[in-house]
Amino acid sequence: MPTVSRPKPAYRPKPNRPERFGAVTRTLWLLFGAGVLAAILFVLAVSINFLNLFGSMPNLRTLENPKSELASEIYSADGALMGKYFRENRTPVEYDDLSQHTVDALVATEDARFEQHSGIDAKAMMRVASGLVLGGKSGGGSTLSQQLAKMLFRTREDLNDGKLNDVPGLRMLITKTKEWILAVRLERNYTKREILRMYLNQAEYGSNAYGIFTAAKTFFNKKPKELTLEESALLVGLVNGPTVFNPVRNPERSKKRRDWVLTQMRKYDYLDEGTYAAAVAKPIKLDYKVENQNEGIAPYFRVEVSKMLRSWAKETGYDLYADGLKIYTTIDSRMQRYAETAVADHMKLQQRWFDAHWKGQQPWRDENGKLIPNFLSTSIQRTERYRSLHTRFDGNKDSIKYYLNKRYRMKVFTWNGGEKEVTMSPMDSLAYYKRLLHAGFMAMNPLNGHIKAWVGGINFKYIKYDHVKQGKRQPGSTFKPFVYVAAIDQGYSPCYQRPDVATTFPAVAGRAPYTPKNFEGGFSGRTFTLRQALARSMNSITAWLVQKLGPETIVAYAKRLGITSPIEAVPAVGFGSSDVSIYELSGAYSTFVNRGVWTAPMMVTRIEDKNGNVLREFVAQTKEALNEETAYLMTYMMRGAVEEQGGTSIILRNGFKFPHQMAGKTGTTSNYSDAWFMGMTPDLVCGTWVGGEDRSIHFRTGAYGQGSRLALPIYGLFMRQVYKHNKDIGISTGEFPKPQKPLDIEIDCSRYYGAQRDTIPYEQKLNQVDIQDLEDQDI
Repeated sequence: MPTVSRPKPAYRPKPNRPERFGAVTRTLWLLFGAGVLAAILFVLAVSINFLNLFGSMPNLRTLENPKSELASEIYSADGALMGKYFRENRTPVEYDDLSQHTVDALVATEDARFEQHSGIDAKAMMRVASGLVLGGKSGGGSTLSQQLAKMLFRTREDLNDGKLNDVPGLRMLITKTKEWILAVRLERNYTKREILRMYLNQAEYGSNAYGIFTAAKTFFNKKPKELTLEESALLVGLVNGPTVFNPVRNPERSKKRRDWVLTQMRKYDYLDEGTYAAAVAKPIKLDYKVENQNEGIAPYFRVEVSKMLRSWAKETGYDLYADGLKIYTTIDSRMQRYAETAVADHMKLQQRWFDAHWKGQQPWRDENGKLIPNFLSTSIQRTERYRSLHTRFDGNKDSIKYYLNKRYRMKVFTWNGGEKEVTMSPMDSLAYYKRLLHAGFMAMNPLNGHIKAWVGGINFKYIKYDHVKQGKRQPGSTFKPFVYVAAIDQGYSPCYQRPDVATTFPAVAGRAPYTPKNFEGGFSGRTFTLRQALARSMNSITAWLVQKLGPETIVAYAKRLGITSPIEAVPAVGFGSSDVSIYELSGAYSTFVNRGVWTAPMMVTRIEDKNGNVLREFVAQTKEALNEETAYLMTYMMRGAVEEQGGTSIILRNGFKFPHQMAGKTGTTSNYSDAWFMGMTPDLVCGTWVGGEDRSIHFRTGAYGQGSRLALPIYGLFMRQVYKHNKDIGISTGEFPKPQKPLDIEIDCSRYYGAQRDTIPYEQKLNQVDIQDLEDQDI
């Protein structure tokens, strides 16, 4: 069969592959360029918050001065840090105050390429992107600068107010973009060292510690510069998880985190092998103490200062709890320590006596000594717990009663060790605290008004109520000097004589006749000078003066000397029938020492901003209240309590053995509800009060409840330490200054006494005991 010849197919050229791929490449490049342009436009739109779609961004001023919450610090007059006011407990430090270990640990752990980038680490971002695509661990891509931007400007809380921020998935992209932008801007405005310092100052470390300064103090009781390698690694490890890696709550997890930080430091050649091995072998060793408002110097005083500072801050636009202010006060930390110790030592003893005095009995009694019915059930209704339960159960009495009597584990204050853990119901707790005696003490310089010591109570952690300024009680006989200063100012001499006889105020407007009796209940009929009468705190002669001068005159003089509380002009005004505070009485008594010039008690001398610029300086408020001679005669009159036979404060001379000139006045109210003592020296005036939380809680006899036994010893114990260290703290041991002009009134009353030897009444006999008897006596 013949072969058939087939024609060859027509030639078809192969497709031009380079041309086809060229089109794809062009398309990809176009897409890439569009993407880059879109990214640039997106970043630009975010940076200017285009059409308010992306939320606000910090302006240039904010970027140059980023806002960081700094604790305000309060200092004593002798330079001791007393405490802080804060929402975030943060105190900034400079770079030179940092340990190099801390800096190295931070860079090695959080941003090993910190020195190579300008806010955004492209290499790290590529690593993260590849990890997301390929899976597996890729580490974090945020630089230290980005993390700082996140902390400083709260990018995930405060900068999310744009219209697109609620779109799922877009919110995080916008936030990260802002952090990139801010990181670059931070790098342009600050050096690498400044960024590291700002980061460590801004970071949170847990346990209410913000910033490296507070963290070092909280966990190790050190300054940042003093941190060791292991301590630095632990604190840097905390930044990533302050709660998870807390060394107190999670010690094993914390050590693993610390060792990982050390591993990173070894990886990036900050440590050699030997140093690394030695460091990871060491256990965690803490000196842990969380700063809080219950501790520090003069906590009751600091609360009172904060009230004044908040008012000042409101007027000036400052934030006491965030602006890092420096507040310098008048308190002397050494005298404050003496005062706190004196109160604690004396009150511990008095509480022991009080418990024995009422052993097996309930101390809340009426004026006739009878038990007050339903005292606790009535008192509990004034508590926050009761109000909360009443709201929770809509007033259902059974439910409220159940929870008030349900027992819980709790800690309570005790003089044996400060606190103890007990199982009590709220009703049990109320009964426990009602049995405690309370105290207040204040010392001030009468010449400039500076308050040197302030003890508002027996324990600030458990009992916040301040008995110096917040608390007001009847002052008893400590109000009598206002009667005598009115008499002296109107021409009476300290040597003026008056018989110890009854004075009766007639019935007026339905008020029954009133005849004040002396402490011992009767009248001797003998004659005494006004100095003797005040020294012995005789009610009979005081009543006569009130009647002669008029209650309105006594009130006027009290107001002139700085008493601001309402004072009722009644016959009993001279015996302290109206409530006042230690704060008011101390200021008033200071007028006698300060040549008749009343000076308001002063707490703060100046306020500075975080950079040391003085924002406000304070000067004492003063006014001329008495002439110089009257003021001096009053100090002479009140010295009688320490110097005169039968003086109510003679224990200061005979018991405490003080050889220096001192003046004082005791005070005791009805049923011994309140015990007072006011003491004066040439440059120190002190006020003391002791009593129960309620007036119905008190000792039953003057042997324990009068001012000379219950309040005066606090002053004596305090002054014992003041005189011991008087040269160091600048306290005088001299005499009260005399007026420049000769006195117009005779003050040497000795010729009126003659050979008479007075029978010392019961009240004064109690003051003749030796101070050692008072301190050592047991029941």
